[in-house]
Amino acid sequence: MAMLCTLNLFAQTTRTGKVNDEKGLPIQGVTVQVKGKTMTAKTNADGSFTINALPSDVLAFRSLGFESQEISVGNQNNLNVVLAQKVDVMEEVVVVGYGTMKKKDVTGSIASVGEKELKAMPVKDALQAMQGKVAGVDITSNQRPGTTGSITIRGVRSITADQGPLYVVDGMVLQAGGIDNINPSDIETIDVLKDASATAVYGSRGANGVVLVTTKQGKKGRLMLNYAGTATFEKMYDVTEYMDAAEWLDYARLAKFGTTTPDYAKDFSRWGSVAASWANIAKGWTNNNTVWDPSLVGNYDWADLGRKNALSTEHTLSVSGGGENSKGYGSFGYLKQDATQPGQKFNRYTSKVSFEATPTKWFTMGASINTFFSDQDYGYNFSKSVTGAGDYYSALRGMLPWTVPYDDNGNYLRNPAAGDINIINPINELEYNTNQRQTFGANGSFFSQLDFGQIYEPLKGLKYRVQFGPEFRYYRLGLANAAEGINGDGNNAVTYSTNRNLAWTLDNLIYYDRDFGTDHHLGITLLQSSSKYNSESSNMKATDVYSAEELWYNINSGGFIGSWGTGLSERQMESYMARVNYSYKDRYMLTAFVRWDGSSVLAPGHQWSSFPSVAASWRIDQENFMKDARFVNTLKLRLGAGIVGNAAIGPYQTKGLLTQNFYNWSATNSTPGYVASDPSAANPQKMANPELGWERTTQYNLGIDYGFLNNRISGALDMYKTKTNDLLLAMTLNSVLGYGATMANVGKTSGWGIDLQINTVNVKNDNFQWNTTLTWSKDKNKILELNNGRKEDLTNNWIVGQEIQVPYDVVYDGIWKTSEAEEAKKYGAKPGQIRVKDISGPDGVPDGKVDRNYDRQVLGSYRPKWSGGIMNTFTYKNFDLSFFIFSRWGQTINAGAATLDGRYMQRKLDYFIPGVHEDAEYYQPGSNGEAADPWNSSMNYRDGSFIKLRNVSLGYNFPKTKLQKLGISNFKVYAQIMNPAMLYSKVDFLDPDLASYNNNTTQAGSAITTRGAVIGVNIGF
Repeated sequence: MAMLCTLNLFAQTTRTGKVNDEKGLPIQGVTVQVKGKTMTAKTNADGSFTINALPSDVLAFRSLGFESQEISVGNQNNLNVVLAQKVDVMEEVVVVGYGTMKKKDVTGSIASVGEKELKAMPVKDALQAMQGKVAGVDITSNQRPGTTGSITIRGVRSITADQGPLYVVDGMVLQAGGIDNINPSDIETIDVLKDASATAVYGSRGANGVVLVTTKQGKKGRLMLNYAGTATFEKMYDVTEYMDAAEWLDYARLAKFGTTTPDYAKDFSRWGSVAASWANIAKGWTNNNTVWDPSLVGNYDWADLGRKNALSTEHTLSVSGGGENSKGYGSFGYLKQDATQPGQKFNRYTSKVSFEATPTKWFTMGASINTFFSDQDYGYNFSKSVTGAGDYYSALRGMLPWTVPYDDNGNYLRNPAAGDINIINPINELEYNTNQRQTFGANGSFFSQLDFGQIYEPLKGLKYRVQFGPEFRYYRLGLANAAEGINGDGNNAVTYSTNRNLAWTLDNLIYYDRDFGTDHHLGITLLQSSSKYNSESSNMKATDVYSAEELWYNINSGGFIGSWGTGLSERQMESYMARVNYSYKDRYMLTAFVRWDGSSVLAPGHQWSSFPSVAASWRIDQENFMKDARFVNTLKLRLGAGIVGNAAIGPYQTKGLLTQNFYNWSATNSTPGYVASDPSAANPQKMANPELGWERTTQYNLGIDYGFLNNRISGALDMYKTKTNDLLLAMTLNSVLGYGATMANVGKTSGWGIDLQINTVNVKNDNFQWNTTLTWSKDKNKILELNNGRKEDLTNNWIVGQEIQVPYDVVYDGIWKTSEAEEAKKYGAKPGQIRVKDISGPDGVPDGKVDRNYDRQVLGSYRPKWSGGIMNTFTYKNFDLSFFIFSRWGQTINAGAATLDGRYMQRKLDYFIPGVHEDAEYYQPGSNGEAADPWNSSMNYRDGSFIKLRNVSLGYNFPKTKLQKLGISNFKVYAQIMNPAMLYSKVDFLDPDLASYNNNTTQAGSAITTRGAVIGVNIGF
């Protein structure tokens, strides 16, 4: 017996080990127990533990928020344990206005994007990371480096006021900018408040939804060093297919000569004046210029000069850690974003520092600062007039394929297309144009918090917090256009503009949060907030400086400064808020609050308004009658209603501004004077409106959160309805008053929508797991009332009963054929021209003629019928593979119309050729001279539906057991393909997923697209 005891004591040796999470971070406080025995231990700050155990024992590891795990001891003396985070959607903490809550206690509609989703694709800004990941949030894309797309949450409500959401970073409202320049690697989570019962906590500012960004903070544990780096290789691809030289000549002959039959004399007469360019056409004329062979026509590849392979890199280095009483985080990031066309690039430097200290148990203070500096070479764009190419590649693409940039002696040809003065050779424009945009920005969050319950026990749950959020942003634009270039056009012109934005928000908050017994929980939040925004601007232009090579640094060298000016804009807001959260038995939750906002931009006497909200939720899964429904893990019903406001107009718009007029006393003597308005001016000042107040939106939301089969299926479904009253609109006035319009609270809109998110764990075993996340949303809106009781405002295509953004025009009905000449004549048309539908007339029925007053109709909507994304992730041992598909469906885009004048470059079209090809989509070139067909606009509305494979990613996580020997906590390498395929598109000549910039405006759809490959690495020490 004694010998047996001795053997047991000898075998029961000391076992050591370390417990980390899936990211390689140590977990403190894990309970380690020998199963079936009383021996236990807990992990310390670096995740280490020590315990005595036999080889036959089993160690059980348990920690709140993590999946439990059991490991047989065997002959292991040093164990490395990785605990997976427990999947319990109701225990997740989400950020709400002025605080955080567990998801089980949330009553409003809130969606979250975590660090894992943000890192699923290498992105340049947070908006890109959110795209397709949040139901009800629609985000567009832009290809130019340093330029971001737009975002709308649950569609549009206002007709002319701003539709953008409110951004809140680390609890502080942003006034001077968005989140596009925050390094995505510094973001912990993004929470989106969607319904009014959630957004009304921000009052007027939450009218268009709220995006709450929580940046990374230090965590308790040992000091961690992390590096994340990517290299992205991109290449440009044409979506639009353009005519080659022979095809263009066939098209141009039909437009200019009325026939596609080649004629040497006519060709030479029209296009032979520039010998170097004519040489390409002459190659097609053989047998002493009597036989035309289109296969021999020469082509010059202008586009090749405007595209290049791009290499972009991004690096982020961060350090984080903390002890019992303090924690900190710091990072530095550098992004070098190259472009697939020369002349464009973007560099951004970011930094973040945060620190939080709790020197005593009743006092905490902290600070967080995000800064960035960006330098954008915008590249060439035509700015001399309203219409023109938006970038260098588009300018080159606009050149005729048979023309050349230089003559035989290498001399530059300014007008290579037979001397046409409107077709200017852009090949040297990168030398003649500089467009540089620099921005520096900083925003901070500083807070102090007193916990009175730690000072005096009866005050348990009572806290006071003061937080201050300053913002600074400085923007500088410099333009230099040399006289030799297209934009300079004979003058060395420069522009120097600056804009300095300074803003701050000061919040005073009182929290009371306490349990009463085991069934009741009460939370109270009181807020007083003040904020101010100040913007100073300056602008100088000179049209005849000595040299554009000096850029904007010697602007006084010009004999005439074209214009100069400075500006100041300020606004202030004062707010109060009271919120109550109550829950009973963790089963029934109620949130009610009211906020009062006062805005300086509105008229005195109408600056203050209140915005109430109430929401309730019921955790059905906690009811006794659900105990037998074991497949139900989560089932929560939510119902909410709230009112939000919108004062999204510029400062001083409620006041009457002055118009400067010059009074000429003689040919050489004039004096400036001021009048209230000049109704004959192009843009007359609006009349003051001392009654202008808030635009108010009421929203109702019904939602359900669910989780089934051990949360193998989980997600949320929301349905909502909105109504907006007192729209901020320009109301027309009779010009006899001396004014043409005034800003007023007139008009109403309504809307409804559905948001759906489904998360599934399709397969899960020891080595393999397949997860799917699906988001889908649909929204509709409608104008209920316009100003002055009008039923329609066709200047802006606003029609009562229709959506806010609709195309309204005549209806394309094909092309008139030769056999329909007599019928076409009745409508004032001829064969080869566009046929449109005769829809109505003065008596409400078709009248045998086409009249825009009666024959236009709504042709779709610029809002998609629905949008959605699906992410599939496969994990096998240490490998992970994922792909993301995004779709936007049913939206109309303005594209397709073409002026077939036979003069400018043209994409490949199916056009009418009399007697040869009459079943064509497009009209006969030249049928209306050099002007477009009278009904050409009817062809400019296309279905922009698409399904796109956005990303495919393959990654490998090196085993932690091997890494720890090298002092490395985590190491992942991955490769990705960006935008590998357009799976489906109803528009074959554009990428409808992207926006383009042409004719000095942003347009939906792009003639080019980019695809890329990414190599990335994440490593932690």
